[in-house]
Amino acid sequence: MGLFSKDYESAGPGISKHAPKKKGLALFFDLLGRKFWQLMWLNLLFCIFFIPLFVIVGISYVDNDTVRTSVSLIMLLTFMIIIGPAMAGLTKVMRAFIIEKHTFVTRDFFRGVKANFKKAAVIGFIDCLVAASAYASFYVYPLMSAQYNTKLLYAPLVITFSLALVVIMMNYYIFLMLIATNLSLKNLIKNSFALAFVAMKRNILTFVSTILIIMLMFVLLIYATPVFFVLLPVFPAAFICFMTCFNSYPVIQQYVINPYYTSIGKINPELLAGQPEEGDEPPIFEDMGGKEKPIEKRKKGKGKTIS
Repeated sequence: MGLFSKDYESAGPGISKHAPKKKGLALFFDLLGRKFWQLMWLNLLFCIFFIPLFVIVGISYVDNDTVRTSVSLIMLLTFMIIIGPAMAGLTKVMRAFIIEKHTFVTRDFFRGVKANFKKAAVIGFIDCLVAASAYASFYVYPLMSAQYNTKLLYAPLVITFSLALVVIMMNYYIFLMLIATNLSLKNLIKNSFALAFVAMKRNILTFVSTILIIMLMFVLLIYATPVFFVLLPVFPAAFICFMTCFNSYPVIQQYVINPYYTSIGKINPELLAGQPEEGDEPPIFEDMGGKEKPIEKRKKGKGKTIS
């Protein structure tokens, strides 16, 4: 029975557990379809951590400058501290989706926030500083270039945006490694920096796809504002994170997780999902998925009723 099917009375032969595993875009859209409503709920949970920014917008209408400035600084600092843990919680659930591991969405989201709070807070704080620096340089260097009548000042602008791009690509990996490994903060930064260059093609694909989604939201904000505000709480953040994890986690498996298990003479358990482990007894019952006879839809007809 499909999501949009009106036929609720017939069933097919089922799905075999040994059926070939989907890959690439087929797997992406399969997972997206199965996790669609959970992604919307995750986006709502993630939006809770943006409350400090909403407070800043609300306090901007207060006439008292001292109160407005003080509250805004406190809320901004709070946001810079909690946005990293929020990303850790979101990424924890997304990783479970990608490796097709069962997860309780709400519980595991907040567990991811709590368990990785310290390291994630540092990472999120650094991300905010980098974003603020890139944003400021976009205005400062062009003004200085016009003031001093020289184009040389565009060089630091290019350098700043290049560094910001590297940090963005590092973020494709750092939160995934944070929740999937026990690496120190130093090694998390070191490995994510290396993977930002090792998997450049994947990173560019992820970056371009993210920009397209942001542009779509921007267009909706201008030309279809009600649609924008309907989609904002349920769509962009979780979908971008899902897409990023789908593209980036295989790289982490290849260069970080698999080599670790190889070094200790084992195979990454994530690659053995659904396969019997050594020493397991033969199953009593056999999974008949893919072998069952389709159930025919019962024909409707007139009949007598017994009163």
